[in-house]
Amino acid sequence: MKPVDTRHPTSALTPVSRAALQPVPDPVAVDATDLALLRLLAADARLSQRHLAREIEMSAGAVGERLARLERLGVLQRYTVAVDWARIGYPLSVFLPIVAAVGTDITEILEHLSRLPEVESINVVSGAYDLLVFVRVRDNQHLTDLLLDRIWPIPSLQRTETLLCLASTKQKNFTEELLAVLVEQSRTATD
Repeated sequence: MKPVDTRHPTSALTPVSRAALQPVPDPVAVDATDLALLRLLAADARLSQRHLAREIEMSAGAVGERLARLERLGVLQRYTVAVDWARIGYPLSVFLPIVAAVGTDITEILEHLSRLPEVESINVVSGAYDLLVFVRVRDNQHLTDLLLDRIWPIPSLQRTETLLCLASTKQKNFTEELLAVLVEQSRTATD
């Protein structure tokens, strides 16, 4: 058995567990028009191809071809909806920093957590923790049940902390804002 480097918490990432993680893709070439399309869709994913075409002064067919290309390349991954979870009964947001037991493979932890419907995201992180998990729950009792019955019993989980979100700022449209910067940089570079 290969010795595990115990100096760094993420040494628990074996080739098997690395395969469970989403790989960082290679960048693909996009131009100012692609970025403008993405920005418009980030603001409102329901926009029709005809509306997008009017906005960027192209034919609807050309817009459709560009969108299909961006989908094929994995740039445009899905058209989605933003949900106000508090309004449908899940007002409590919780961050769970997690430490895996030294020398264990975190694949099992990743698999268990990914099956829990309350888990919105799992991030492998550097520093004192191995994972930072974000969950949404109905109330403190739901959180207690989730921790006691489904998270703490996960084998090879050494320690967790529970960080309750007391308040959040209004969520900005990060995608639209960053795309606006990229569109401007792209236009400046071509001028």
